[in-house]
Amino acid sequence: MEIYKLKDEAPKKARHQQTESADGNVEDGVVSGELKVTDLKAGVKNPHRVNVFVNSHFICSLDVTQVVDLKVKVGRVLSRAELEELRKASDFGKSYQRALEWVLVRPRSKKEVRDYLLRRKIKRSPSDNFAPIHHYERRSTLAAPVDTKQSSEDFFDFTDEIITLLTTKGYVDDRRFAEFWVENRFVKKGVSKKRLAMELRNKGVAQEIVDEVLGGRDEEEEIKKIIARKQSKYDDDKLIQYLCRQGFPYDLVERLVKGD
Repeated sequence: MEIYKLKDEAPKKARHQQTESADGNVEDGVVSGELKVTDLKAGVKNPHRVNVFVNSHFICSLDVTQVVDLKVKVGRVLSRAELEELRKASDFGKSYQRALEWVLVRPRSKKEVRDYLLRRKIKRSPSDNFAPIHHYERRSTLAAPVDTKQSSEDFFDFTDEIITLLTTKGYVDDRRFAEFWVENRFVKKGVSKKRLAMELRNKGVAQEIVDEVLGGRDEEEEIKKIIARKQSKYDDDKLIQYLCRQGFPYDLVERLVKGD
């Protein structure tokens, strides 16, 4: 079943606690036996998400459109595989909305989105395949490095699907990102094509796009910006050395600094 049809809503955090049956026996987050959807409740903080209860125990929350697409309704009896699919759909929805909110702040490259999603992966312990959703461990900071020692099987990895969906909907576009980066990178300070090209490549932008975006870049104007700011602080030789370190070609720098 398709789990990736979502509304573009900002993610909301839902609070929930693991509950127990009358005899205190909880197996895999729900009472053992037949797995029946017993209730669907609108999210308190986000009415576009629906809390799903199986055997009167909270299982996960889904986007409204996911509830429809997955045919989730009160009285439906679920297999273990279907229950797991609902939880994966829930995780996908939360990850997608988090990524959407992030890319809407400013244009992002696909590589930036991929790195962001890797930092935000949702981990499940192999021995906790059916644990309640609030038992998932999440990485605490965006700056934390990816733990490459963890097995990929420990994660619900929706990275490719999310990037594809964001790209299809036009939220992620490497060319638009490159144009944004070039126009906003040191607008007043000046920056060389060489440095811009390096930065864009580090952001995962294809060389073809880099060449197209930087093709009409005027190096003279960028050098003049820096000369205007730095000339009073450096003599000509030091200013030339500084500009060359910034990636500008020596012959052009020397001509503009010395006014030849």
